[in-house]
Amino acid sequence: MRVLLIGSGAREHALAYSLKSDASVSELHVAPGNPGISSLATLHPVKADDPQSVAALAQEINAELVIIGPEAPLVAGVADAIRALGIPCFGPSKVAAQLEGSKSFAKEIMASAGVPTAQSMTCTTQSEIENALDTFGAPYVVKNDGLAAGKGVVVTTDRAEAISHALACGKVVIEEYLDGPEISLFGISDGKTVIGMEPAQDFKRAYDGDAGPNTGGMGAYSPLPWAPADIISRTEKEVLLPTINAMAQRGTPFVGLLYAGLALTSRGIRVIEFNARFGDPESEVLLPRLRTPLAQLLLAAATGNLADHPPLQWSDQGAVTIVLASEGYPENPQVGRAVTGVTESSDAIVFHAGTVFEDGQLRSAGGRVLAVTGLGADLATARANGYRALAQISIPGSHYRKDIALAASIAQKEV
Repeated sequence: MRVLLIGSGAREHALAYSLKSDASVSELHVAPGNPGISSLATLHPVKADDPQSVAALAQEINAELVIIGPEAPLVAGVADAIRALGIPCFGPSKVAAQLEGSKSFAKEIMASAGVPTAQSMTCTTQSEIENALDTFGAPYVVKNDGLAAGKGVVVTTDRAEAISHALACGKVVIEEYLDGPEISLFGISDGKTVIGMEPAQDFKRAYDGDAGPNTGGMGAYSPLPWAPADIISRTEKEVLLPTINAMAQRGTPFVGLLYAGLALTSRGIRVIEFNARFGDPESEVLLPRLRTPLAQLLLAAATGNLADHPPLQWSDQGAVTIVLASEGYPENPQVGRAVTGVTESSDAIVFHAGTVFEDGQLRSAGGRVLAVTGLGADLATARANGYRALAQISIPGSHYRKDIALAASIAQKEV
């Protein structure tokens, strides 16, 4: 099978890593890719969110499956351009991708589908903003209505900060704060059937102890020993399938990856947000644990044949990802710094998030530079392997969290 993967981050590196291990993949092409992916696939310098350019490339290489990684190409309609050529595509249409592209649209779908979520108000004026903040009280949850690469959400007890962020966004969704731990659970959908993947937990704040501003994600781990045993089946029944059905009833079937950000509250599961693609950094812990051939799974989804697909198979090992970020991330990342000490081993994988190869030197080219995934028999071992590999890497001024999966690994040891 000739596969074309769209994107250039650590998520796409993790996807390429898994696709390469699928025996059904005869050719793997990635556009535009990154230096880490270059050893796994043929790279093409195509703009990921340009539907015509991506479609032309898919035709040129006779792609038999196109997989779209990031959110921007989805919202730009790249999947529509691929499907117009009759090529199977894993990734929702431009309209269906509004589940991520518009928080208010997602709330509308959840309401129509009866999906449990936080109460919310959509606001565009200062008076509406202040009324919503007063209605729900602190902590205040303010979400940019559009795409913000995972950084458009502010959770704060400071009312002035909440108002300032809301006014800067223009159109926002303000909602009640949900108690309880948060998890990420992905559903593979063909528009009719949905298969839930194992859950992961990510770390959104920049610094240890969940301090600092929100980021695109500073680390993740899987499995979650503390999660309810029925969390996958419950999420399929209460969240994923009702949403997929609601989208189909609208005439806009969702074919791709539906990412449910969930709060496990005292009142049950509540959806925090939807994303329309594989999460990052959660993909970097989930995909190395997935034993089901990835290309065949995504092709089944892209061609409407998920109902006949066997249950997913998973490794029992632990996986812990630590993100190495540029100096100044997330507010003002400093790029162009030399990256040294990147090595592969049997118990750690280094995924490239924001790198470039210039004049014979690997350099940082984004806020999140590398995602280092440690693997092991349990979370404590995986965590130790990940941090050991990270310690070999040097980027001047870079920073990372030192508490990724710490509490979970200790709790797992005590069971």
